[in-house]
Amino acid sequence: MKIILLVFTILAIFFSVYLVSQQTRLLPKATGLSANILVDAAVNQGQIVPIWQALAQGGEELSPFDAIQAEVTELKPKYIRIDHIYDFYNVVNKEGNQLIFDWSRLDKIVKQILSMGALPFLSLSYMPPAIAQNNDITAAPLNWENWSEVVKNTVEHFSGRNNLGLNGVIYEVWNEPDLFGNWRIGGKKDYLILYKYAIDGANQADNVNAFKIGGPATTASYKNWVDKFLKYIFDNNLRLDFYSWHKYSLNPADFLVDINKIDTWLFQNAGYTLPKYITEWGSISDSSAYHDTIFDAAHLVATTRQLLQRVDLVFTFEIKDGPSAKGEKYHGRWGILTHESAGSVEKKPRYLALMLLNRIAGNRLSLEGEGTWITGFASKDGDNLKIILANFDQEGKHNENFPLVIKNLEDGSYLYQETYLVGVSKNIQEKVINQGLNKEIFLSPNNVVLIELVKT
Repeated sequence: MKIILLVFTILAIFFSVYLVSQQTRLLPKATGLSANILVDAAVNQGQIVPIWQALAQGGEELSPFDAIQAEVTELKPKYIRIDHIYDFYNVVNKEGNQLIFDWSRLDKIVKQILSMGALPFLSLSYMPPAIAQNNDITAAPLNWENWSEVVKNTVEHFSGRNNLGLNGVIYEVWNEPDLFGNWRIGGKKDYLILYKYAIDGANQADNVNAFKIGGPATTASYKNWVDKFLKYIFDNNLRLDFYSWHKYSLNPADFLVDINKIDTWLFQNAGYTLPKYITEWGSISDSSAYHDTIFDAAHLVATTRQLLQRVDLVFTFEIKDGPSAKGEKYHGRWGILTHESAGSVEKKPRYLALMLLNRIAGNRLSLEGEGTWITGFASKDGDNLKIILANFDQEGKHNENFPLVIKNLEDGSYLYQETYLVGVSKNIQEKVINQGLNKEIFLSPNNVVLIELVKT
């Protein structure tokens, strides 16, 4: 009997531990906050700037835009960022001590950007082999004055009134200097020197239209780069029109944490905040199936919700996949469009999410009651009210049915429309009385809905 009792006790303990572990494992889901969305059409929170109308293309190939100009134009980009402008396009050569410039190859890309309705955002990278130590495109130049001359000629060519004459071009000094070239703040390979001579060159540019120049486009937000970089800027009276960095995270809230930190660091060092550009961003920096699915689309909308009215531009990376070595259409690359070599170009879910965001304009409205998974924002433009909501779930399991209440609407007839990233759209004629409208919304995991009310 004692042995039986002992065995029973041991089994009871193991069973209790198992139940506790199961409850602990399920606890985050069980305690997640459901959404109860309330939009107040009378509370104006300021103009919505479409920060998402900025795109970046990486160094996948020399002519990335040949087959996709119509698709990119449809997204209405304001800026398109490219790097590798010196090493890819053989811009700079040297005859004796004389630098020779050939802009023809790069001009083709820039003119395609213009034809797609955008302005070029040029990452001043990488070092032209003709002036680099050991012809290494991530190395310092043999002569720093040559680097200044390269930047001067770049600004004069694209912004110069006697050349392409573009107004509003943005120049960024290097691309991920902490990664590509192992540049540091201080030491033998000093980004501060790279930046100083770039600014010297830009300042020497003659007869040019307005442009912006800044940096440092690091792989992430680093306090050391903000503190010492800004101190050097002010000690040497250098031009800095914006601060830029890159960010990848599966958690949309991490992006806002970065902005709060950078705002604090900028204020501590400069006494004010600079325009802020995230010049490359996404869910994960590695190749991943996420990039081909609605996961990245919901992530994009949920992250935009965090960034809105807190940052000036965010550059979705990237526009088009590089070609697959195996001829696959979907192979986990970062593009919002597939590569034409695998057949016709296809729009990935993240592209479709950007199209939904493009339908939002006007002033931001108060939106309360977001939950653990459901998040979004609302706008009003004249008589048009729009709400975008994403059910972002990293585990891809959470369905949610939640109430949507819109108050302080003008009474009258409205066309009510729900447009889903995945699913059937709804068009309903609604009569608003007592200045309110109540709806029930269902969102499957990582789905997005755009709700539109147009007064008829």
